[in-house]
Amino acid sequence: MGVIQCEDLTKFYGKIKAIDHLSFKIEENKITGLIGRNGSGKTTLLKMIAGYLKPTSGELNVFSGKPFNSLAVSANSIFIDDTMTFPDSLTLSDILTEVAPFYANWNSSLANGLFDYYSFNPQQPHSNLSKGTKSTFNSILGIASRCPLTILDEPTTGMDSAVRKDFYRALLKDYLEYPRTIIISSHLLSEIEELLEDILLINQGAKCLHLSVMELKELAVGIRGNAQVVLSFVEGKEILYQEDFTKGSLYVVIRRNLIEQQFELIKQSGLELFPVSTDDLCIYLTANTKGGIGDVFSRG
Repeated sequence: MGVIQCEDLTKFYGKIKAIDHLSFKIEENKITGLIGRNGSGKTTLLKMIAGYLKPTSGELNVFSGKPFNSLAVSANSIFIDDTMTFPDSLTLSDILTEVAPFYANWNSSLANGLFDYYSFNPQQPHSNLSKGTKSTFNSILGIASRCPLTILDEPTTGMDSAVRKDFYRALLKDYLEYPRTIIISSHLLSEIEELLEDILLINQGAKCLHLSVMELKELAVGIRGNAQVVLSFVEGKEILYQEDFTKGSLYVVIRRNLIEQQFELIKQSGLELFPVSTDDLCIYLTANTKGGIGDVFSRG
């Protein structure tokens, strides 16, 4: 079942186009990573899905209905980000108690267990927390709510490495016990790719790709060696990334399906083949240029 369906979705802020004719579908009970650079439109898209923003044009359906100002969507979803605020009259302990009635699947035992694990002070107000501890507390709400649609927008902002790893483990363990549709946006794809089933990559509000993590891992290949020999193999083909490696040596990244039939010949020609990390590939696919930072210094 499709929990989220977008067709030609567009969002303007004045004359600025934040989301550009976006079409995709997210199925039930999957963890999808929303990946993109700063300013790519990730938060705008997530806020439209959560019903906080109204699309300018196009179709957006969540649970088969329009999400904007929808009580049905609100009752079945939660949106977690680092801008969440709560009244200072409520302590952290109060917040856990007060939010429970709003979420039908709320798990108090899990919420309290995570709260104790992270050693929060029950009497502390939310506004007094540091950036990282706010994100940690907010993540408890996102996990313990067990909403059919859980939206996590850069949920690990400010967390240190150990806490981020604990968060990922907690999210995955609870997802396996209680599957639901989860969207998590992050710049740290390398940290979360083991959690994800699908990746939706956007750039300047437009879709670059939407496929499984396994498909993304097999999408491209790196070729390195003598520049003239490399160029002879990739001539006429789209190069995703290109960089001078050493004098007379070139490194290029190209879609695997364009070159796969020539792998043996490439190796026999003295060139090396390399896997391309998902992090690097997403960077290459959303880059304005095909070269590296070294190109800036190589200019006369």
